[in-house]
Amino acid sequence: MPHSNPEIRPQTAADMPAIEALHDHAFGPGRFVRTASRLREGVAADPDLSLVALVGGRLAGSVTMTPITIGTDAAFLLGPLAVDPDFENRGIGGRLVRATLERARAAGHRLVLLVGDPPYYGRFGFHHVGPDKVRLPGPVDPRRVLVAGLVEGAFEAVSGDVSRAGF
Repeated sequence: MPHSNPEIRPQTAADMPAIEALHDHAFGPGRFVRTASRLREGVAADPDLSLVALVGGRLAGSVTMTPITIGTDAAFLLGPLAVDPDFENRGIGGRLVRATLERARAAGHRLVLLVGDPPYYGRFGFHHVGPDKVRLPGPVDPRRVLVAGLVEGAFEAVSGDVSRAGF
């Protein structure tokens, strides 16, 4: 089943126990102290952009998009992105990333930031951004701070501290 075509849809409250179990398995308890996780604390994920992939009715993967600010500019933090080990190497993670970025672009959003693997996320339009331009509120490997502009020139004038939306 390497080319299974998952159903991709917005997350619902009913999905949350399975998503939490997937995150526990994929990232362990240490995920809560990571800077990206701290940026999500107390901020509701966007219900239209946070997606799940289902294969045969089973949760195969999920992606979360949380509103943040970079300086004074609105943006989203992509992550966590997780795929159940039973469904790895089937393109599900890539489909989730593409789907959430397409939805964000269609809704008029401009910027997405993440902390992740440059070779993996580069194919979706993410590129490295240095600490001289964007500063996260905690320890992070600066080589893994990536940004994608969803519209032409979206990132050119953006700079500053990254913070939780509404805080």
